[in-house]
Amino acid sequence: MGPVIQGMPVVSGTAEGLALVSSEPLSFWGGYDYHSGEIIDRRHPLSGSVAVGCILAVPFSRGSSTTAAVLLEAARAGTAPAAIITTGPDSFFVLASIVARELYGPEAAIPIVAVSREEFARLRTGDRLRIEAEGRICVLNRPLA
Repeated sequence: MGPVIQGMPVVSGTAEGLALVSSEPLSFWGGYDYHSGEIIDRRHPLSGSVAVGCILAVPFSRGSSTTAAVLLEAARAGTAPAAIITTGPDSFFVLASIVARELYGPEAAIPIVAVSREEFARLRTGDRLRIEAEGRICVLNRPLA
């Protein structure tokens, strides 16, 4: 096992995947295509990236409650990120994950982990991450700086 970041599980769960990391918040309304899982906000640093099966790390969501609706549709369609790492318990991400679990079953819930800003800054796109139910984030492919 590689280095570990201890986070707070906001919506508990496990996931593993490549990290997509941005210090910029993301609005799923107009910024995420739930049909394909592509980040379509052309002004966002992750524009053109496909988040399906990845662990999306953004500090928080931007915009309105429609972020929850789009993320919920992505969970239903199987095009949501495998997990989301934030710098705090983002209510729109949490709402989508909890409703997905209630409507579509436990496997549809998206694990959400909150970490400090300092720990968030240590994540890099391309890191292979494993999220554990207790909020631990294991970086599998490199030592943390």
